Amino acid sequence: MKTIWIFSVFFILFNSFSAQNISTKESFFDTSDHVKIKFKVSGKGEACIYVPGGPGQGYSSFELLGGNSLEKNLKMIYMDQRGSGESGTSDNYHLEKMVQDIEELRQHLKLDKVFLLAHSFGGIIAVNYAKKYPKHTKGLVLANVTLHFLNDESIKEQIEYGNELLQQKTSAIPKDSLSTELSKISKALRSKRIGYKFLTEDIETIKQMDKIDSLHPRIIDFGMAVISKPKDFPEYYADYAPMTKTIKSPVLIITGKHDKAVGTQHYKTFQFPNQKVVSIDGGHLLYYERNREFVGAVFDFVDKIKR
Repeated sequence: MKTIWIFSVFFILFNSFSAQNISTKESFFDTSDHVKIKFKVSGKGEACIYVPGGPGQGYSSFELLGGNSLEKNLKMIYMDQRGSGESGTSDNYHLEKMVQDIEELRQHLKLDKVFLLAHSFGGIIAVNYAKKYPKHTKGLVLANVTLHFLNDESIKEQIEYGNELLQQKTSAIPKDSLSTELSKISKALRSKRIGYKFLTEDIETIKQMDKIDSLHPRIIDFGMAVISKPKDFPEYYADYAPMTKTIKSPVLIITGKHDKAVGTQHYKTFQFPNQKVVSIDGGHLLYYERNREFVGAVFDFVDKIKR
């Protein structure tokens, strides 16, 4: 479980509202199984639901580290998933329930079609929503996402990068030893205080994230459940890349050329029939470190769908 926890820190939308004048607000709604979900609506434009990464990351760090720049042209709907952020806990954190929570939020806000903007681990939840509710999915924005959590190819890339940082050679590693090897490398990187480089080259970015997290206390029940009990949640460890060929909604894939958290090549396994790829010279946190390019790509994607 230690290795999975190490990975978890790496993984630490075109229809107007029916009510035209919904103002900026933070609120809660009760799901059909009586879980309180916190959400925030802010900005103006087409409706866009943000799906956090993690597993179990709250929405505050995305919003306050540049995600709110999207509010200029989009009605952003931020959501803390059950067992995350300031939402309530639950005895059910299965993927089907996480997807249903998004659908119930859509219904609560009386929306027809929405964009979903997912980051990192959130991609798994977003594509499963698009698969189940195609009539309500206007489009997907997949920012630095994984669709196969802890896949071997990404782990191999992380091992190679870690060894590069440690200035040591990478030797052939048996498949069943990949996680153990990465755990050893990650421990060595942490001892040198450079473990953050899987996410970003700039330690100041991590300091900003930590500052926001300290000001917005959150629960991590969902993330801990998925990470500590992988056998209870096999659906989060499945490969959803093959399923992408069946999702017909327009898709924008934003990838970082140096994103070692999900891997620089992972997006190439996606097979959406109607997809556009934007590759940005940055790491895993493009919405903050390359905000202008990130926001520009999203606005361009939405604008073309509106035409």
